Amino acid sequence: MRVFRIAFCAAVFAAMGVAMGQTIQGDVVVDVPFAFSVAGQQLPAGHYIVKAKDEFIRIFNANKQGVFVPTHSALRSASDRSKLVFHRYGDTYFLSGVWVKGNNTGKELYRSKAERELAAHQAEMELAVVHADQ
Repeated sequence: MRVFRIAFCAAVFAAMGVAMGQTIQGDVVVDVPFAFSVAGQQLPAGHYIVKAKDEFIRIFNANKQGVFVPTHSALRSASDRSKLVFHRYGDTYFLSGVWVKGNNTGKELYRSKAERELAAHQAEMELAVVHADQ
């Protein structure tokens, strides 16, 4: 029975490594140090992969916990690093944008109802930027 448990654990860890290792150019791999909200869903702090596809992004962690999110394109000067941009109201973070190194077109998320309500009641919104793993 013990051998089975060891083999099972080894298989789980190997699968996690394969899942996290299956990124392609343009994916953003990032360690987010705080819990955050995206598309009305609360995600815990942790290691995430963000994949862009047309007008959507998919953000997920090693447990495949995540969400598909509608976005719109945004133009800025080309970024020297990939990054996630968050709007912060007090201790509450909302994912607001995804920028990929070398591109001047990024993905911005639509503000959720919860973010719009916080913005209406709190004057102070700060940006928080988390750079991607290099």
